[in-house]
Amino acid sequence: MISKAIDPTENGVRRSISNAHTIVVKVGSSSLTAPTGHLDVQKLRSLVDAISRAQINGAHVVLVSSGAIAAGFGLLGFDSRPKDVPTQQATASVGQGLLMAQYEQAFAKYGLKVGQMLLTADVTISPSRYRNAQRTMLRLLELGVVPIVNENDALSSNEIRFGDNDRLAALVANIVRADALVLLTDVDALYTAPPSEPGAKRIGFVPDVTRVLDEVKVGASSSGVGTGGMVTKMEAAHIAAVSGIPTLLTCASNAAGALAAQAVGTVFAPVNSRASSRRLWIGFASNPRGAIIVDAGAAAAICAGRASLLAAGIVGVSGDFSASDPVWIDDEQGNHLAKGLVAFDSDEIPQIMGLTTDGLEATLGRQYAHPVVHRDNLVLL
Repeated sequence: MISKAIDPTENGVRRSISNAHTIVVKVGSSSLTAPTGHLDVQKLRSLVDAISRAQINGAHVVLVSSGAIAAGFGLLGFDSRPKDVPTQQATASVGQGLLMAQYEQAFAKYGLKVGQMLLTADVTISPSRYRNAQRTMLRLLELGVVPIVNENDALSSNEIRFGDNDRLAALVANIVRADALVLLTDVDALYTAPPSEPGAKRIGFVPDVTRVLDEVKVGASSSGVGTGGMVTKMEAAHIAAVSGIPTLLTCASNAAGALAAQAVGTVFAPVNSRASSRRLWIGFASNPRGAIIVDAGAAAAICAGRASLLAAGIVGVSGDFSASDPVWIDDEQGNHLAKGLVAFDSDEIPQIMGLTTDGLEATLGRQYAHPVVHRDNLVLL
C-alpha cells in the first residue's frame, strides 16, 4: 500500500511503480488473441513469464484479464465477436474456462497458483459485496496466489456493468489499495494522435490525467476483438490517479520491462488522496439510464457539495430507469451537473416533482419520504 507521497516527477512516478508491493496488471483481448480470434497461447505465456518474475521478486500481482469472449468465439466457430448480448454472454462462459485453464498451466511452471474472481459492478456499490471481494483478494495475495479478475459477462446487465476491463482494473486497484496500475494494450504508449497518423508524438509522462483528453486525439479499439479504446484507458488512469495510484500504459510485449523499471510506455502521476470505490464507480464507470432535471435552487445546492437531491427541486425527467439505476442530474439548460443512483423509478418521478418531504409522506406514504438521490450516492462532475 502507498504509505507516503509520491515524487511527482516522471522519474519519481516510474520509481514508485518499480518499487510497488501490490500491482494490478490489466491485459486486453487484443493482446491475448491471434487475428482469427483464437486465444494466442504464446502471448499469454509471455505475459505470465513477466508477471511471475515480478511475483518471485517480491511483488503481489493481481491480473485483470480480458479475453473470455475472444477465446470463446473462436472455439465456437464464429468468424468474429458476437454482437448480441445473449451470444456474447454464452461465448464468455465458454471462453472463460479455456482462458483460466491456460493461465493455470502457465503459472504452474513457476510454482504459482491462480484464483479466479468474476466481478459484477454492484461489488463497488454494495458495502457487503465490496468487503467480501476485498477480503478475498487480499487473502489470495497473502497466500501467494495470483488473483485473475474479469467481469462476470454471463451475469452482468448492460445497465449496471463496468463495460470494459480498463475501468474494472482501476477499481480493483482501489479495492486492494494497490501501489501501481499497469495497463497493457496493443500500442506502446500514449500519443498525441493515433500512432498511424502523421505527426503523432509519443507522450512519456502525464502529470495531470484530468487534462490529457483535451490535449490528445484518441480513438476506440482498433482490433475488433476488445471493448475498450484509449478513452477508457484514460478514464482508468483518471480513476487510479484520484485513488492515489500511479499508472503505466504500454503494449503487452513490454510487460517485462514495465514491471522491471524500464523506461517504457507512458506513466500517469497520481494525486495524493484516495476516493471510495463506490463513488468512483458512480462517477466514472456507471452508464446513466436517464436524466433528472432540477431547478436553479437545487442545482446550486448540489453544486455547493454534500446536498441530496430532493423531490422539491425536480422540474423534469427523461429516460426509462428503475430505482438504484445511475442517472444524470441536469440543470434546466441541459448541462450535466452530477451522476447519482436514483431511489425512484422513472415513472414515479412525475408524481413527486415539486413535493416536499412531508408532501411525499402524505401523498405516497412514509416509505417514500426520502431523497430522490441521496448525497452518498451522488458524484459531482
